[in-house]
Amino acid sequence: MPNTGQETEAKFYLRQLDKMIVRLEDLAAQLVQPRVLETNLRFDLPAASLRSQGRVLRLRRDTTARLTYKGPSQNQQGVLGREEIEFVVEDFEKARQFLEALGYQKSIYYEKYRTTYELDNAFIMLDELPYGKFLEIEGETVEQIQAVSAKLNLTWDTAIGRSYTALFENVRQALQLPFQDISFENFEGLQITADDMRVRAADE
Repeated sequence: MPNTGQETEAKFYLRQLDKMIVRLEDLAAQLVQPRVLETNLRFDLPAASLRSQGRVLRLRRDTTARLTYKGPSQNQQGVLGREEIEFVVEDFEKARQFLEALGYQKSIYYEKYRTTYELDNAFIMLDELPYGKFLEIEGETVEQIQAVSAKLNLTWDTAIGRSYTALFENVRQALQLPFQDISFENFEGLQITADDMRVRAADE
């Protein structure tokens, strides 16, 4: 991903991920990162002050380990923009211990599979979470992201202005789930609907 200090992206819920992969291949999108499992830890202070301010502190592990800070987000025409500072760390567990030594506590754990493409200088991430499949488009401008979404035949007004953890909260409340961690194991056997997430599919 471009390291610009700013994250600008739009997120969509998909019903048919396989068809989107075919569409990307038809458009000659470049595969940047094959499907990989991500494990994510979000941290906060005991009073949850980061969350209350719309800020995120995340430690992620996929092909490497990275520490990320995100500022409060702003929604512009369905595109979320926010400050982002991200860098690679040498040791995932030591980075976790470092944050905990500073007083941060794990607030949530979540897993997802991600496949990344590039099309028209924008990055397209296909995300498979335990409760649903999604597509994110990350670019430099709203207009660029809208143009790419049109090429992918996505319904623009279904763009989701919430985080994956916020969608999980909708699911957890709808189904009265007893767990806090978003793992594939926890969701095994559960059937999650768009209504549970309070979203609409962009590929209908």
